[in-house]
Amino acid sequence: MSSVLSFSLEMLTLYGIALLGFILRKTGILNNHSNEVLTQLILYVTLPALILVSLDIPFSNSLVKEFIWLTVMSVFILTFSCSLAAWMRKHAKLREDQKSVYEGLIIFGNQGYIGYAISYILLGEQGILYLTIFNTCYLILIWTYGIYLFSKNKETIKWRKIFFNPGILSTLTGLILLLSPLSWPEVVFKGLDSIGKMTIPLSMILIGCLIANVSYKDFFLSLKNPYLWTSALAKLIFIPLFLLPFAAFSVPYPVLVIAVIVSGMPSAPTISLYSQKFGADTFFASMGTLLTTLLCVLTVPLLYFLCKLFY
Repeated sequence: MSSVLSFSLEMLTLYGIALLGFILRKTGILNNHSNEVLTQLILYVTLPALILVSLDIPFSNSLVKEFIWLTVMSVFILTFSCSLAAWMRKHAKLREDQKSVYEGLIIFGNQGYIGYAISYILLGEQGILYLTIFNTCYLILIWTYGIYLFSKNKETIKWRKIFFNPGILSTLTGLILLLSPLSWPEVVFKGLDSIGKMTIPLSMILIGCLIANVSYKDFFLSLKNPYLWTSALAKLIFIPLFLLPFAAFSVPYPVLVIAVIVSGMPSAPTISLYSQKFGADTFFASMGTLLTTLLCVLTVPLLYFLCKLFY
């Protein structure tokens, strides 16, 4: 019961920040160029800093078994998610600028802010460690395939920029740090930590700004879009359920519960950022993110219950 209450408070925090962005845009405090500035700041500064901080953790031999299971489950569920999303995109009757968004909403979840919060509620520091390992493949995928989803229709694709962007470089640097006895000096860590913590507030402010650019009539009409609901159902329920059979392989319960619940996180705000950057339907992306963020208040406890049931 306490975990449900804590999760609800996290949702209120997110909506409060998004509301702030909405008000700032509506009142003109943030102008027409704010969306582009916020997008660049998050993608190339604050998110890479968050990655570097997340991977600056101690590694021991006792974690090897858990590391292997988390990696296997991460690769499995990401492969399944990509296959399912590609199939759903193929059969979706959407505009071209919405198809990449639709696919991205199904594959990529908010495994950062909400994921870390829920993991800490469940297992404390151990949950944060498991999530960081589980997120490694995810971070690489969202900075490669995630960008490719939105940029592949461009006439010229600079593959070097896609694979050597700040997100990938920071992930590789963090992995080296994770597997070595090295750690960031305290002064550097504090700086990266402060910058990284800006990612989610800035992301939610951007989402609020994007919503503020749309009329109230369009806002409510968008909720009638069946593809928003099908993407939400796939992301929040259908995909994470495919990890439950791993219980039959004697996967440790703490490892399984983190993998299942994190795989059922709401769609990532990063999809809205990519939409803004590469010219896709940002409103469709924002609505998908907000809808899944609201619904996961109900679906996360359900997933937690099912994990308990399987054990």
